[in-house]
Amino acid sequence: MNVGSTKVNIKSYVILTMHYWYGCIDTPFTEYRNYISKFRLVTDVINLRKDQGNEIPDKSWMLYLLEVFNIQKHPVELNLICQFDGQNYFEAIFRGYNQYRFRKVLPRTGDSYYREITLHEKESTIVYYLKDLNKGIEEKFSLPVNKELFAFQFYQCFTGIEWWNRVGHRPYSIRFEALVSKLMYGYNDNTEDPDSKVFFPIGTIYENKDGTANSYPINLNFMDRIDGCIRYIVK
Repeated sequence: MNVGSTKVNIKSYVILTMHYWYGCIDTPFTEYRNYISKFRLVTDVINLRKDQGNEIPDKSWMLYLLEVFNIQKHPVELNLICQFDGQNYFEAIFRGYNQYRFRKVLPRTGDSYYREITLHEKESTIVYYLKDLNKGIEEKFSLPVNKELFAFQFYQCFTGIEWWNRVGHRPYSIRFEALVSKLMYGYNDNTEDPDSKVFFPIGTIYENKDGTANSYPINLNFMDRIDGCIRYIVK
């Protein structure tokens, strides 16, 4: 993981670096056995309900993840990243490396953002799509990938929080209280119409932790589903 445009002396901090995560994981094969081979996209909507202030330690950062793993367990992510220096932005990530920082769609307290990751096997690309639902601003990034090295089929999806602490041994307070909703898988059901998509609510999700921290400074408060879609507040 790179830290956006911030330069970090890795050699100086590598001994103290602590990596934490807390969230939920889903394996669509469990509930969508007949469809998983078709799934090529994953979505959610994240609403930034409250700015809780910046308590991120020096040279550190945290992420609100929308993450999918292919059958080779390579991660593909479209994350909201918050940094120690006050920078907040959305980033497209592939196999642990930052690929593109979204410049047009910027995170603001109170706004909701639609995130979508699509695997395009025919074009050998991964498309990261972001839309500010309040302002109507859209932004897209297409990443060319080698289909001989990357299988275009889903295995698991992760939703939750990730911390990188460069100067301490604990996960710290998050930047935003957020509502996550509209967690769905999907695929294109009409090759002649790229906007024709079928969606399936993400099924039963299970708690997933790093296994290192004794406690986490957040709660994932799950709410009633809407249209079958999972909703939770992280605060």
